[in-house]
Amino acid sequence: MKIEHLALWVKNLELMKDFYVTYFNMKSNKKYVNHEKQFSSYFLSFEGGARIELMHRSDIPPHIGDKGLINGQAHFAISVGSKDKVDQLTEVLRNDGFEIIGEPRTTGDGYYESVISDPEGNRIELTP
Repeated sequence: MKIEHLALWVKNLELMKDFYVTYFNMKSNKKYVNHEKQFSSYFLSFEGGARIELMHRSDIPPHIGDKGLINGQAHFAISVGSKDKVDQLTEVLRNDGFEIIGEPRTTGDGYYESVISDPEGNRIELTP
């Protein structure tokens, strides 16, 4: 078994698609729109096959507060290939104005990571 995809409700569908395509080299499908349900979405694919579904519906209320500190999803991790790439992408994102929640480091259990925030506050661990 494996996780097939992760789905995120988003406020700004185009902004979020552009973020993941630009910084994580994901490929996007054609935008799906269901006018009756006022729903739209994109599936974004990593080279290895895992996917993220970005979904928008105007009646989904925004979350107030820190998304990483509520019951439910705390973060998801994206492997970028090496420690150097973790460091490099963290700096690119910092320079482009994105929030760095956790600087690159080796955790107490020996895991190397940094933690960044996407444009809508979802936490992403960058790992080798």
